[in-house]
Amino acid sequence: MTAADPAPVRTRDTVSAAPGRRPMTVLVVSQALGGAGMAAGITVGALLAEDLLGSTGLAGLPAALYTGGAAVGAMTVGRVSQHRGRRPGLALGHGAAALGSVGVVAGAAAGWTALLLTALFVYGAGSVTGLLARYAGADLAPPERRGRATGTVLLATTLGAVAGPNLVGPTGAVAAAYGLPRLTGPFLLAAVAYTAACLVLLLWLRPDPMAVARARAAATGPAPPSDGGPAAKKAATVPGPGQARVATGPEETDTETDTGASRTPSGRPGRRRPSGVVTGATVTISAQLVMIAVMTMTPVHMAAHGHSTQAAGTVIALHVGAMFLPSRLSGSLVDRLGAPPVAVASGVVLLMAGVLAGVLPPQGFAGPAFALVLLGIGWNLALVSGSAMVTEAAPPATAAAVQGQVDVGMSLAGATGGMVSGLTVAGAGYPLLAVAGGVLAVAVIPAVALRGGSGRPSP
Repeated sequence: MTAADPAPVRTRDTVSAAPGRRPMTVLVVSQALGGAGMAAGITVGALLAEDLLGSTGLAGLPAALYTGGAAVGAMTVGRVSQHRGRRPGLALGHGAAALGSVGVVAGAAAGWTALLLTALFVYGAGSVTGLLARYAGADLAPPERRGRATGTVLLATTLGAVAGPNLVGPTGAVAAAYGLPRLTGPFLLAAVAYTAACLVLLLWLRPDPMAVARARAAATGPAPPSDGGPAAKKAATVPGPGQARVATGPEETDTETDTGASRTPSGRPGRRRPSGVVTGATVTISAQLVMIAVMTMTPVHMAAHGHSTQAAGTVIALHVGAMFLPSRLSGSLVDRLGAPPVAVASGVVLLMAGVLAGVLPPQGFAGPAFALVLLGIGWNLALVSGSAMVTEAAPPATAAAVQGQVDVGMSLAGATGGMVSGLTVAGAGYPLLAVAGGVLAVAVIPAVALRGGSGRPSP
């Protein structure tokens, strides 16, 4: 086993490079459940903190905590996935999110701020799993369909994520019936949803997506780097239903191939270029920073102008839907056009969202709703295109760990955006926050994406 060989995924199965539909179906079900849990923190986290802490300036603290926790979770899930497989890694994350949800309910019910804030951190560490699952979807697909596979996994999140915010009222009534604060209702739903997602993965996600990706690499050999677009179509295909035995322990492996090796665009042997990882990471991190900052303070901004909690929940539901519903379309665009053009489009859409959020009258419902729908679409375009860049550039030997590190950056950016958003709104107002976020997105994302790749498929 050479230094470049991937750490073995422990399994007794003989894994096919073409695993069929079952693993993707299991991922879709777990994502739908996890999406319902994820929506809890997005919808009422800031309102719950404002209620307990009594300060609008600290209303962004929950977002900072659970996105900061997501940084720890992304690193942990990435490392576990690298060495043990996607199944135990993703299940661990969902289990942590369920535990954190229970802690939030307990902390709020007892009025114990320290427990509440600690639980939000744990909740965030687990909730990042819903995004990391997109890489598991890419593992299951051949290179020419990775964009659509990534989009399918993200799209599944919509089923739960859109329903969750719309259940703020009903779940609040359930919480009140048990003597709990009404705002803890969505976290009760999250505890149940994340527990179910964890069990679904542990029981039925077989074969492991990481094992499938390595079986495909063993069957096809090294693939050339690409910008995340259709250049991969001619570069790597699976020649029939090839089988590859996956190692059952650290002393055993099937291949001595350096799966990190590749050919440069000129055809000369080389290494996968780290610039693709850096470019993809910058695109996703920038979009995450802007999206979290604007989204976190929108419910607070709406409440300050007379909107109900249910109205704010509906706006967030529309936003979350826009974050994930376009995923299949975004993935298809990446597969056909390449990732850089899609990333450029994301910067433009995020600018439009920020400007509209800042200038449209906040007294009406339509203005905030439309602005946050655009914010979600822009974020989705950036996430799918940036993830494609990372997937294509990261060597299989360390792919899961690299992907986890990229999501650590996303989480830290989200934590920064969450904290800065509350302070900015308290000091300068929501319109300045929204417009500044849009300007930042259009200034950074297109420039980085165009410099990082040509964005055109190979002829």
